[in-house]
Amino acid sequence: MENKLKAVILAAGKGTRLQTEGNTLPKVMRVAAGRPLLAHVLSSLDFISQENCVIVVGYKKECVIEAFPGYTFAVQKEQLGTGHAVMAAYEALGDYEGALLVCCGDMPLIKRETYKALVDAHIASGNACTILTGTSEAKLPYGRILRSEGGEFLGVVEDKDASDEQKQITELNSGVYVFDAKELKSVLSELKSDNAQGEYYLTDAPLLMQKKGCKIGICKRELGYEIIGVNTPEQLKQTEELLQR
Repeated sequence: MENKLKAVILAAGKGTRLQTEGNTLPKVMRVAAGRPLLAHVLSSLDFISQENCVIVVGYKKECVIEAFPGYTFAVQKEQLGTGHAVMAAYEALGDYEGALLVCCGDMPLIKRETYKALVDAHIASGNACTILTGTSEAKLPYGRILRSEGGEFLGVVEDKDASDEQKQITELNSGVYVFDAKELKSVLSELKSDNAQGEYYLTDAPLLMQKKGCKIGICKRELGYEIIGVNTPEQLKQTEELLQR
């Protein structure tokens, strides 16, 4: 697995809603259960060597770089969405063409076994992209997975762009993927920012790849609280309680 796998961890965000009581740390450096959020994520990715993990930094990047020596870093100068962040990572990835795990530095509850199950599903199925999806009892403003009547992947609709009917879909996009690095790179320039947020969504990449004839797969799991990302002081507190359990 080691030779055929690299990871991109998205860690450039400011975390505006978390910046309370004068705390101006980058989002991934906020502490839960005694460690930065990003430290929990990297622990779950310990089956991938440090040099094969590219951490995308932006806001107060020096703070993150100093805290995690031994990792490879890429700089996202402007925070223009997840797709834009992955574009920035390709400077560090160079001409790498193997499997590429893309995940979020503010999701400290995803377990090692979940990441490994996603990677294993991707490799076993020979997919160009495999999306980690799941159900959760937590009420989360996440993208919904669109499928055909036969269960085939049709796309992802972000919560802010979803119709009332689409918001009833219970299968959520975790924001975690494994891609064929070469195929992903070929569609990143086609991402568009004509959405409610004005950002380049990585969620658009699987559909663009599918239209090119690439095989897209889904690894669906009951994710429960694993899928929670930290965006608010309330979520930080909830996450800390769950980690301490």
